[in-house]
Amino acid sequence: MDTTGNPGFNWQQFETAYRKAQLCLAETFHIAEIPGELTVPAMHIFDTVASTNQVAWELLEQGAEAGTCVLAIQQTAGKGQWGRQWSSPVGGLYLSLLLTPDLTIENAAQLTLSLVWGVAHCLRSLPGKLRGTDEQIPVQVKWLNDLVLERRKLGGILTETRLSQGRITSAVVGVGVNWANPVPPTGISLRPYLELQQSTLIDSLEMLAGLTLHGLMLGYQCWRQKGIEGLLPSYLEMLAHRDRPIRVDGRTGTIVGITPQAELRVRFHSEPPQPINPSGISSADASVEVLLKPGTISLGYGE
Repeated sequence: MDTTGNPGFNWQQFETAYRKAQLCLAETFHIAEIPGELTVPAMHIFDTVASTNQVAWELLEQGAEAGTCVLAIQQTAGKGQWGRQWSSPVGGLYLSLLLTPDLTIENAAQLTLSLVWGVAHCLRSLPGKLRGTDEQIPVQVKWLNDLVLERRKLGGILTETRLSQGRITSAVVGVGVNWANPVPPTGISLRPYLELQQSTLIDSLEMLAGLTLHGLMLGYQCWRQKGIEGLLPSYLEMLAHRDRPIRVDGRTGTIVGITPQAELRVRFHSEPPQPINPSGISSADASVEVLLKPGTISLGYGE
């Protein structure tokens, strides 16, 4: 691994956390070792950039390989979902990873789903417990690409892709995780949360960076080896809004699952149940299910 522009970032602490996560979690999830192309051939660390995603694309044009990572202490023009600006003050984790997948446009959301799954699992699976409890960090995912802790936003992933002959052949995955930075009422920062729990499971931004980067690698590799179907049951277990009511077009339904195309499955129950045979017997299970494509609805926080 090489580093450039290191502004006080403790490289050894980062590398130790990354390797520790790699050793612990590869065995836990029964996957082959991360391939050579994803061993982070270059780590570019900056004090301030407009956007780590932008820098990653520029590095790709200069010949950077898959696994190249860009990390910034702060961003001035970070991007989030729905075209929003991602606030990126000092204290948070802001990094981007360059990948070279080969998948159809129709399955593009699988990449994001697998990556947020990997980061959430990495944070949830740290050896050790919160002090005084039998719990690990209870991170959840909010469809499609957010990390949630205590029903507030802990972080998010933004995937940007480029096409070649109708297929996605390159992607930059931007990740923002709140560590010690100020957040709005709907957000939560991990360091104050862990301090309140009297926990030292993660004790530095460098450790969080190492864990997050390996989580991305883990999700990507599990997706490549097992396919999206192998990840969906686990993703659904972590889904923050699962079995909770949701309003769609004026109707109240329940989130019941995710499809392989990363569509949200919402079930609406008949009001009242409709007769299903000439005798007039009705079924309490009468229902209809709709599929919501990524980007068509925004789920809230604190609900």
